[in-house]
Amino acid sequence: MSELQLSDVRKSYGGFEVIKGVDLDIRSGEFVVFVGPSGCGKSTLLRMIAGLEDITSGDLTIDDVLMNDVDPSKRGIAMVFQSYALYPHMTVRENMGFALRFAGVPKAEIEKRVSEAAGILELGPLLDRKPKQLSGGQRQRVAIGRAIVRHPKIFLFDEPLSNLDAELRVHMRIEIARLHKQLAATIIYVTHDQVEAMTLADKIVVMRGGVVEQVGSPLDLYDDPANLFVAGFIGSPKMNFLKGVIEAADGRTYARLPDYGDARIPVNARAAPETRVTIGIRPEHFNDQGSASLDLTIDMLEHLGGETFAYARHGNGELVVIETKNGRGLKAGERIAARFDPACALVFDADGKRLR
Repeated sequence: MSELQLSDVRKSYGGFEVIKGVDLDIRSGEFVVFVGPSGCGKSTLLRMIAGLEDITSGDLTIDDVLMNDVDPSKRGIAMVFQSYALYPHMTVRENMGFALRFAGVPKAEIEKRVSEAAGILELGPLLDRKPKQLSGGQRQRVAIGRAIVRHPKIFLFDEPLSNLDAELRVHMRIEIARLHKQLAATIIYVTHDQVEAMTLADKIVVMRGGVVEQVGSPLDLYDDPANLFVAGFIGSPKMNFLKGVIEAADGRTYARLPDYGDARIPVNARAAPETRVTIGIRPEHFNDQGSASLDLTIDMLEHLGGETFAYARHGNGELVVIETKNGRGLKAGERIAARFDPACALVFDADGKRLR
């Protein structure tokens, strides 16, 4: 169990700054996910925590001990990479115990730790197999087992499921969530997949361009994004964004949507008239009882059994994604009044900042 703090941590390569002043507190036992698009700096930040990248400036502490210049092997951290990196000539048992043998741990203790980890990961029947005899999911479990036997303070996962097919990724997400609960471990996990982040994390750190955009629980980020980037990144299908102009009438504030027949919807946001804004509406917030509506024509229907996603637009405007439970009666080319509750709409200014 361990607490970790990052204080104004920065990383530069020559004159190019990759990590631009990250402040973050990770509590003991938390499952924290770094998420963001490729190149946002999430893997670099993870490698700095591991000691595989130097910290240009700022402080990294674990349990109040400064770790900036501590050797990676002495930080009490174990890392699981995207690549399984198993030794092909060794058995599962030998792969899992290799780091302990290298560190001079007694043979009996190695056997004990390997057996414990194999039990946790249900690898017992596979201990005498070679990696080539294992599936991708089994190899990843061996890589995780290799980390568990070291009894680390903190587990680091760098996109560990990227090489697996869709079904195996779902299964391994369940396995990793179960592992976290069983070990009560502190886990820092990097992914570009926001579905992984939403399903695994206690706390999500959304990054872009070396900067932390927002930190919070999965549902806090989903329901209350701080800016346009977080709103669009968290959620699948992504939030719909409609261009609007603020108007005032009858003591109320409205957003007029020029690309949607000048539809006017009431908004709860402080903004002066004529301010250009973006209105965000999630696909599931469309429903027949909503007081606001958009006149749209359906381009395509995506039937998924229990739900349907309608892709519709007004004239030649941007596509709007609508989630509906009543999609079986809809047809492509059909005109619809897509209703929604305006209280669910979020408002963002021209710089992408949330207006409240």
